[in-house]
Parts: sequence; C-alpha cells; structure tokens
Amino acid sequence: MNGVNLETSRLLLRRFEMGDLEDLYEYACRPEVGPAAGWKPHESRRETEQILAGFIHGTEVWAVVLKETGKVIGSVGLHGDSHRSSSPEVKMLGYVLSPDYWGRGIMTEAARRVISYAFEERGVQLVSVSHFSFNSRSKRVIEKCGFTYEGTFRRCFLRYDGEWLDECCYSMTREEYFLEGAEKFC
Repeated sequence: MNGVNLETSRLLLRRFEMGDLEDLYEYACRPEVGPAAGWKPHESRRETEQILAGFIHGTEVWAVVLKETGKVIGSVGLHGDSHRSSSPEVKMLGYVLSPDYWGRGIMTEAARRVISYAFEERGVQLVSVSHFSFNSRSKRVIEKCGFTYEGTFRRCFLRYDGEWLDECCYSMTREEYFLEGAEKFC
C-alpha cells in the first residue's frame, strides 16, 4: 500500500491518521462490529489509540472515508493469508464498516476498489476473503464482489470470548478477475 490513496465515487481510501481516533472509536466500541470480525469491542479510547497507531505504522489498512462528510466510517485492508503461502502475491481482504452505513453498498464499493488495486497495480495472483458462518452481511459483500466459495473451516477460530467459530472461505485468482471483467471493479 505504502501511502497509496484509492477513490471511488463516494469514498476515499487513505492511510489512517491520529485525527481519526474519535471516528474509529465510534464504531469500534459497538457490540455488533468487533465480534462479527473476531475481536472484542473496544473498551476505551486508549485501546482504540493503540490499534490506530498500528494502522498508521502498518502498510496494509486503509481508512474508509465518506467523501460527502470526511468521516472515517470503516477500514479495508490487504493482509497476509494465514491459510496460504506467505508470498506477497497472495493477499487476504479484510474489512469492517460502521453499522450506521450498513446496507448502502459502501463496503462492496470499497472492496471492489481494493481488489482492483491488488490485481492491477500490485500484481497479486490471488485474493482470499472469509467470514464467520453467522455473518450474512459480510457474505453478501463477498458474493457481490464475485469471489468463489472454497469451503468452511469448522471451529477454526477461537474468538476472544471463548467461542469457536466456523470460517467460510472464498478466493479470486488474477485470471478470474480479468476474465470476469475488471471494469466492474472500478
């Protein structure tokens, strides 16, 4: 990523900044957000500040900013895939969005832009993505982006609260991306 900004009609995807603390905390503390992604809701601004510092110093996560308001409403990133090769040519898509913006196609728009970046600008060979079996909203984003379902790892993720979760896994190869029509991703 290295400081690359990405845009869509409604969104700016950019590096996080310390000034994003309040916006990030606003959605990260909500009980419907973190557990769906496997992490506990943030209990304090201090906890959010520590996570934010990691985002700022890392190179894999973009802040999802609504152009209309300038507000950070989520994040999207390309990470190493823990189920596959550690090659930089294989990436895993991850994302989170404030519930205030669910159901508007915003995360699909952001995810498609990042997928386009991965294949067209980074030369990635495969992008994977997964969701926990109960997370139907994330499943819908994945389906709208055109990923292929690979299977479900049963009880493969131990969440912070001690619950074992099933992880539904998907992928898209570079060839599939270009075959399906890259123009729909921009």
